[in-house]
Parts: sequence; structure tokens; C-alpha cells
Amino acid sequence: MTTAGNIHTLPHKEDCCIRVKEQSPVIGGVETGIYRDYTEAKSQCPEESLTRASAMDIAIRLLQLLVLLLTLPLHLMALLGFWQRLCETYFPYLMVKLAASTNRRMESKKREFFHQIKRLMETSGKVTLLELGCGTGANFQFYPPGCKVTCLDPNPNFKKFLAKSMAENRHLQYEQFIVAYGEDMKQLADDSMDVVVCTLVLCSVQNPKKVLQEVQRVLKPGGLLLFWEHVAEPRGTWAHMWQQVLEPTWKHIGNGCRLTRETWKDLENARFAEVQMEWQPPPLKWLPVGPHIMGKAIK
Repeated sequence: MTTAGNIHTLPHKEDCCIRVKEQSPVIGGVETGIYRDYTEAKSQCPEESLTRASAMDIAIRLLQLLVLLLTLPLHLMALLGFWQRLCETYFPYLMVKLAASTNRRMESKKREFFHQIKRLMETSGKVTLLELGCGTGANFQFYPPGCKVTCLDPNPNFKKFLAKSMAENRHLQYEQFIVAYGEDMKQLADDSMDVVVCTLVLCSVQNPKKVLQEVQRVLKPGGLLLFWEHVAEPRGTWAHMWQQVLEPTWKHIGNGCRLTRETWKDLENARFAEVQMEWQPPPLKWLPVGPHIMGKAIK
């Protein structure tokens, strides 16, 4: 909109929208190569923006209903409480298969990521490490020798898989397996951990803010939270729309996984002394899982 004295001219329709290309966060001054490209409405055209948003909301609700109808038996089982019991029993077996495949595909990246623990050990000796949502112990092989590992997961059926992983990774000192939710880790003392590891966990917890508060409580001053999480696609994109459509069903398939979590906001707002974050593209393009964030937060 241009202004000349008290005379205002209406904007051209093509000026109502602009194309925005937003670079994702960088770490160490290095571009990660992930960009968000979406259409954003200018403030001069609120009516057009509101109409478009309303139409999108209606489309999402209709598509959610369609997916729900196509997966109705699953939702009925969840409503009656059967699905959760099935997940607790059989999800660990699925995770064994997925973890092995993921470790082969991401081995070099994981070794680089967890090398930060080794650097910490060089300065402080042995490291006390808590892994949240430890699952089958898929990360154990990447931890440096001498780590004193405590595992926490709400599903007790992971215990036998953890025992197998510990037997295969005797370079670690296994402390205990705690069956609990990350929102309430009362079994762990304040300032008791040098490192907390959280990989693909915050997408499925009930309250990420509460989990991060508990992480800060159990970390020693200067301790590290190492995180690797998948997050929502940029708002306004087709990918984000499909995440919204699929999320009500996906959270049952993925044992509570939410596709549209904007976890980077929780980390930035959690009052850590420092947060370093790197963005990575989705590892599997055919899944609705979005980009990954990985990095560290220092207490």
C-alpha cells in the first residue's frame, strides 16, 4: 500500500502475498542446507488470508475424517483400551528391527554426534549418563567406554531387550532400568547426571516442557542434554498439512508419536544456559515424519 498525503491506494492483488524463503538454524556458522519455502500473507490482505486458512482447516478436518474411517478398527481398539496394551507388548519387537536398520543407515552421523560424550570424559573421567526413552538400547554401541548408564522408559517390556544390549556392549557400566515417565523422574536425585540423552522421544511424551524441567533438575551444573528429535514441517506447506491430517491416526501407530510437535521452541524456552541446534532433512521421504533437529543444551 502506498500513501500520498491523505490519499491511500489499494494494493494490487498480486502484492497481497509474498514468497518467503527462510533458512533453518545453523550451528557453528555453517549452513545446514535446509530451507523452508512457503507462501505468507501480508498484513494488507487479512480477509484473503483468513479465507484461505479457513478453507485449509475445513480440508484438513475432512481428510482426517476420511483417514479415521479407513482406519476405524484401529481407533475403536484404542478407544476400548486394547491398542495400548498391544503396543506395550509388541512395540519393542518392532523397535528392535527399526533400530538395527537406523543404526546401519546413520552410523557415521551417530558416532559423530555422541563423540561429544568422549570429549567430556577426557576432562572429568567417568560420566554418569541417563537415557530417556531408552527403548532397546540402540544407542549403547555409540557411547564411549566407562559410561555409567541409567535407562528410563515407561514400558517395562523393554527390559529384556536392554539386558541383551548391555550384554553386547560390555564397555559400559549398567546402573539401573527405571520404569517411569520423563515427566516424573523422582527416582533420580537432583544434580546427579553429567549427560542426558534424548533421541526420538519428545515427540511422544505427554508434556515436553515438564520433561525438560526434569532433565534440568537431574543434570549437574554444566551438564549436557544431547537431543535428536523429529519435528513439524514448516507451517503453511503441503507437508505440514498432511502431518495434521495423519496425526490423529499416526499417534496410535507410533505409540504416542506426534508429527506436528515444534520441539525446537520447547528447547529454546527451557532456560538452558546455551542451546545449539542443527537441522537435518527427513531421513525417509515416504514417511510423514518431518525434519530432524539435533544438538545439545547446557545447564
